[in-house]
Formats: sequence, structure tokens, C-alpha cells
Amino acid sequence: MPFHGALLLLYNLTRFCMMHPYRLLILLAWAAFGGLSTTQAQPARPALRQAPAPLFRDPIYDGAADPVLIWNREEQAWWMLYTARRANQDGPGVSYCFGTDIGIASSADEGQTWTYRGSLDLEFERGRNTFWAPDVVYHNGTYHLFVAYLPGVRSEWGGVAHIVQYTSPNLWDWTYKGPLHLSSDNVIDATLMQMPDQQWHIWYKDQGNGSITMTATSPDLEHWQVADGPAIGGGSHEGPKAFRFQGWYWMLTDEWKGMRVYRSKDAKTWEKQGLILDGPSDRPEDTPSGAHGDVVVLGDRAYVFYFTHPGRKTHFEGERNADNVYPYTKRRSSIQVAPLTLENGTLVSDRSRPFDFWLSDPTRP
Repeated sequence: MPFHGALLLLYNLTRFCMMHPYRLLILLAWAAFGGLSTTQAQPARPALRQAPAPLFRDPIYDGAADPVLIWNREEQAWWMLYTARRANQDGPGVSYCFGTDIGIASSADEGQTWTYRGSLDLEFERGRNTFWAPDVVYHNGTYHLFVAYLPGVRSEWGGVAHIVQYTSPNLWDWTYKGPLHLSSDNVIDATLMQMPDQQWHIWYKDQGNGSITMTATSPDLEHWQVADGPAIGGGSHEGPKAFRFQGWYWMLTDEWKGMRVYRSKDAKTWEKQGLILDGPSDRPEDTPSGAHGDVVVLGDRAYVFYFTHPGRKTHFEGERNADNVYPYTKRRSSIQVAPLTLENGTLVSDRSRPFDFWLSDPTRP
């Protein structure tokens, strides 16, 4: 500002204060309380957002299992799809695990509360049939659902299963596309991921080949080429989950005593590492171990979602009564969430300690 301009401003300000002394007092008081501060107060960091434990229990059947999460672009909310085991219904053997729908729970408050919304209408054949272990991806404006399907209801483990595909514009209305032709006629537990070359990979449990993880690739989510040999062999396992985090590809598999961790540079050759969720935590319902789940990666944060049998001492614990029925406390299951962190080159999950949990909008930077 030129010198004469500064003198004129000072003269006018002095004259104003002499003519209106009460306004000068107001101005001084305002400045004393920060009204003239050039530094704006920064908002306080939010308090630790603790995850509910359990995160969710199905209010209809109380048997939520095998969760998978997807951002619903229409509702601007997180959706959880899961196997809705009929845990509160007495029946012979393991019949409560058959005749199951895919349940829906949604959260519009970053995962702090979940509301049961019903179940997906997926029936394409007559009768009462079985749907297990969904996985869903969003691609070119369409949701693609891959889910295990078994015709009918059984009271013992068995039957022939296929992974079938549906598409939807909104996660509610699904069009049946048919079964995937994979490495055998008895496959379940799909997990999908798109690679940097735009090829889609699917990994799944092949019950017709020793219950190991097999894989196939596709350029368009319609035509699949099965890879030679297993992706992960060795002992039986289920529920593979593939994802990318902190510069590595990862796979979790359910060994029925926690989840096995595998690491890879290219999602083809997998290095076997340790177990996570292999014991109970201090949280309610988070026992005896974590089973078949999903992983959500949001920038530098990752969370593993899984189910537990809080009425059991081990994953398979439970005896049938004289009527061949498992007790309700042994049947029911709960959904939990835990943090995933990278330590010394592997994934660990400490869910007994408080951790910050929030599911932000994945479509925003």
C-alpha cells in the first residue's frame, strides 16, 4: 500500500474510534475472544470408533455366516450379504445349513449399526433349494453375484454344488446367468479379483478335488479358463478370500481353526504363512475362532469380516441329542470384524485391543 494510503487509513480509523467509542469496545472484546484471529481452530480428531461386537446377528434365523461386503451405489450404504443358516429352527443333523437364503444387512453409518433388510430372491428351479457363500463384484455399471447352489435340502453334509452367476443393476433385482464350468461338478466358495491386465480371476473350493483351492481366469466375467493345477493345495480348507493390500496379493483360507495367510507378488505363486483369528478374543461372541470371511481394503486400512460360533469351545464342537438335533447354542453364529495390519512381512489381527473402525465411501478419494 502506498505511504499516503496507509496514513489516510490510519486517520479514518482514529476518527471513527473517537466518534464511536462504544464500537471500539465491542471491537476490542471480539478480538480478545479470537474473533480477529488469523488461525482458524482445527476440528478435534474424532474419538476411537470401536466396532460393535458382535457386528451383526441375523434377527430372523440367528445363523449369519460367510459374509461378503459391497458398497451399494444407489443407497450410498454398505451391504453385507451372507449365508442365512436357519440356526433357530430345530431339524435333524445339519439341515439348518441347507435350504438357506442369502441374507442382506445394510449400514448407512460407516459400519457402526447394521439393519436386516431381507434376503435375495435367487430361486431359478422349483422347490426349496440351498444357497451358500456369496461373492459380489461391481463392473461396468453392473453387480455380478457368484454363489454356491445345491438343489434341495439335506440333513447331512454332501450333495452336488455349483457356483452360479447372477447380474443386477441395483443389488435387489437379480437375473440368473447360469453355472460356471470349472474344474469339477462340486465347487463352492468363490472369491474374485480383477488384475492389472484387466483379466478377472476366480478362486474357489473344489470339493471334487480334495477340498483345495482352484482358480480360473476370464476377460469378461462370462467365459472362464481353468488353470492347470491347484492355486493352493495341501490339506483341506475352504472359503478362500483374495485381495491386494500394502503392495502384496493376499489369500486367506478357512482351516476350521482360524484363517491361514498366504502372500504373493503375482497372485499365482502363493507363500504359506501363519494363522489369524485362530483363538478367541476378549470381545463378546468372538469365540472360539474366526471362520470363512471377507476383507475390505480402504487405502491403508484393512478389515477382515468373519463368523463365529460363540456357543462352542471349538469350531466343530457339539453333540446331537437323541433326536439327532444339535442344540441351538451350538448352531447359532455371529458376524464379527477385526483389523488387519502388516507386521514383519505378514498379516496379523489383534482384535482384543481397541481399534479404529469405520467403513468410508470407497468411491471417494
